[in-house]
Amino acid sequence: MRWSYLRFKALIRSSRSVRRYHHHPRCRPLCPDERTGSFLPSFRTTGPYRTDLPPLSTANRAVTVRCCCSGGDGEELTLKTAKAGRRGKGKNSGTVDMISELVVELVAAAVGSEPEAAAGRVKEILEAELQIFVASDRDFSVRLLNRLERWPELALRVFNWKRQRIDDGVSIAIEEYSKAMSIAGRLKQLDLAHELFTEACSRGIQTTSTYNGLMTAYMYNGLTKKVLSIFEDLKTHPHCSPNIVTYNILLSVFGRSMLVDHMEMVYGVILESNLTPNVSTYNTLIAGYITAWMWKDMEKIFEQMSAGNVKPDTDTYLLLLRGYAHWGRLDKMEEMYELVKDHVNKRELPLIRAMVCAYCKSSDFNRVRKIEELMKLLPQNEHRAWLDVLLIRVYAQEDLVEGMENSISRAFKQNTVVVTASVMRSIISSYFRCNAVDNLSSFVKQAESAGWKLCRSIYHCLMVMYGAQCRLAEMENVLDEMKTYNFSPTKKTFLILYKVYAKYGKRNEMERLLTIMCKAGFGIPLDALSFFS
Repeated sequence: MRWSYLRFKALIRSSRSVRRYHHHPRCRPLCPDERTGSFLPSFRTTGPYRTDLPPLSTANRAVTVRCCCSGGDGEELTLKTAKAGRRGKGKNSGTVDMISELVVELVAAAVGSEPEAAAGRVKEILEAELQIFVASDRDFSVRLLNRLERWPELALRVFNWKRQRIDDGVSIAIEEYSKAMSIAGRLKQLDLAHELFTEACSRGIQTTSTYNGLMTAYMYNGLTKKVLSIFEDLKTHPHCSPNIVTYNILLSVFGRSMLVDHMEMVYGVILESNLTPNVSTYNTLIAGYITAWMWKDMEKIFEQMSAGNVKPDTDTYLLLLRGYAHWGRLDKMEEMYELVKDHVNKRELPLIRAMVCAYCKSSDFNRVRKIEELMKLLPQNEHRAWLDVLLIRVYAQEDLVEGMENSISRAFKQNTVVVTASVMRSIISSYFRCNAVDNLSSFVKQAESAGWKLCRSIYHCLMVMYGAQCRLAEMENVLDEMKTYNFSPTKKTFLILYKVYAKYGKRNEMERLLTIMCKAGFGIPLDALSFFS
């Protein structure tokens, strides 16, 4: 299906009266996620989920795992059940305690084991708790799936087990189908997402929520045409119509693809209809403008949000922090950082790296101090190769040789290869200004063996520095190193040698050098005649 801009415009504009059928009971967005659209807070692509599980302590019923929702090695999470003394204080308290205990057991069984063994243990736990699922209400099932969303494979395993136990009295809520479809999309299991949608429809659970779940699955995989096709089917459904979550999904799809004009059109339809934008709507718009590097539009949407009835949440400030970091607006970046500092330091390590990058590219007077304070927050496994390269350049520009060499050493250990000539020139310029010729010589040897970008300027700098200290033998050895790495001498190379020989009155060396220069066609310096007259 070929989607033109005009066809899309007609499709969106024809769905302004989006609440016309909301009196129908199946079209109400029952799930909290459906009401707020909170499963679309930003554009961070869900990466692989790794976990690190120590033995489960039965004394305090707690387990520490590592979740990688935001990339890297992720944040460390400690799951604890409530104390026994708190149980029994009302229905909600008992439900929360029961869910917490079940989540701890499931995660402990699934994490850090072979897939087949983990699947068997998870199934045993679920079979033992079968009566709980039979007697539980919709709230229990939805909360459990939401808690397991950090471990998507485990969440789908639990949901598939419930599907197999429908004949035993286990019920599946509408919201569970929607959530399961979105999780399947994040795991790139689109066939499963479509299968769940078909199954929900065959069971008579064909609601706006199920359509939104399938659209979300396609959205996570960048399938814009599929999303629009499902949206068109939803528009023509006799009892369902798009809600604010539906339009948030469309905003996210176009924002991810940097189709800003389409995204703005969807937002215009929301404003013209009787729908009310929620915090996820504004967050998705802000994220879309950040993706397209449209900083002023990002600020404009935030101003509209602040002026209205929707209050910014943590995700809003996190998005703005990232946007201002990429923009280079350090004052605004630091303002946002102060608002969510504790959250960022514990859970948003990629934002720490973004802030370090912003300081590296700035001319802030205290940038080194600020960079070092942020770097202390990053564990060793959160360092990145590109971050080391930026730090090398910053320390070189500030003539902080010790810090520069520490970053260089870390880059060598991690087998990082620098191929940017400007970074290499920054390094040799710093060594030159600090008159550290031995350090430069050692660095050049390491760079040669590590495959870093070499240039003739490095060897010229070495020759000048050796010549300034009257270390003529070592200066002449640099010529042999140049030939080893296929850098032939140029006129500038010979002029450096000539000036050093002239400085120390090395007449014989000068005569030999002038002969070589004449044979190479470089001519002789103008002051050479006066020197020999």
